[in-house]
Amino acid sequence: MDLNKGVPVSIHLKTEVNQNDEQEEFLFDIKGQVIKMGDTLYIRYKEEQEDGSAPVSVTMKIFPDGAVQITRAGEMHVRLRFVYHEQFETNYQTPYGTIFFSTYTRDLHFSLTDSPIAGKIIIAYDLFMAEQKMGSYNLLLEFSA
Repeated sequence: MDLNKGVPVSIHLKTEVNQNDEQEEFLFDIKGQVIKMGDTLYIRYKEEQEDGSAPVSVTMKIFPDGAVQITRAGEMHVRLRFVYHEQFETNYQTPYGTIFFSTYTRDLHFSLTDSPIAGKIIIAYDLFMAEQKMGSYNLLLEFSA
């Protein structure tokens, strides 16, 4: 399989959200695509919305240095960047205005195998608005051709 041309994959996505002493878990089993451009790996998929609104296009970009960037583009737009033990400021563009926040990456792992194409990304991060911690998130994305 040629990653430079894109490979269709099955994706299992699990997100755990801990906010205000409450935990929620979101599970998605969806189809997507993995493509390699230069030394950067892209995972693309559409995330269905529980409220029935239009699906959100998600692109996960894995850089050669191990950094991961997630871009969610739809009615609302956000770009999150994750580097182990680093904090990044970003903004969330909504129809009602822009919300400013930051993420701190507690843990970050990525593994890839190529026969067949498969991989796993684990990201654990905290979300802050101003200096206040809004919640902790654990994201697990597994894909295979």
